[in-house]
Amino acid sequence: MAEIKLRGTPIHTNGDLPKVGGPAPDFHLTDADLNDVTLASFKGKKKLLNIVPSLDTPTCALSTKKFNEDAKKRNDVVMLIVSADLPFAQKRFCSAENTNSVKTLSMMRDRNFAKDYGVLIQDGPLKGITARAVVVLDENDKVKYTELVPEIAQEPNYDKALAALK
Repeated sequence: MAEIKLRGTPIHTNGDLPKVGGPAPDFHLTDADLNDVTLASFKGKKKLLNIVPSLDTPTCALSTKKFNEDAKKRNDVVMLIVSADLPFAQKRFCSAENTNSVKTLSMMRDRNFAKDYGVLIQDGPLKGITARAVVVLDENDKVKYTELVPEIAQEPNYDKALAALK
């Protein structure tokens, strides 16, 4: 269990992020077209998982836009934005914000992703959705970098996350 903060108030996750150097847990998520996807769906690509509570918040929107800018310049990486939002809302956000270089994934059908990645919030007003985190995987699904953002309203460390993709 990890402690993070929501506007200064401590809240807790169900566990810890995957260990750097270890294998990434598999997942079953839903894409914007309602297709089920797994980690194997992105086989052979480096992956950046930007895990956010909801795209309908300023910090989540900002991080998605920033990672989208980097994704436009790369074809060796897939930038995955994972949230509890429904795929319809994710698709609407990407269309409105022109963030079509990232791929949104929803936990709509399966919350095990949040549990397996140690980011499921256990208490407080955001109980049941994810903490803000970034996980970078190499092309063989080995964990290269993780960051659990200590304050939900804070942005992740973009420079460190993007450097881990090299």
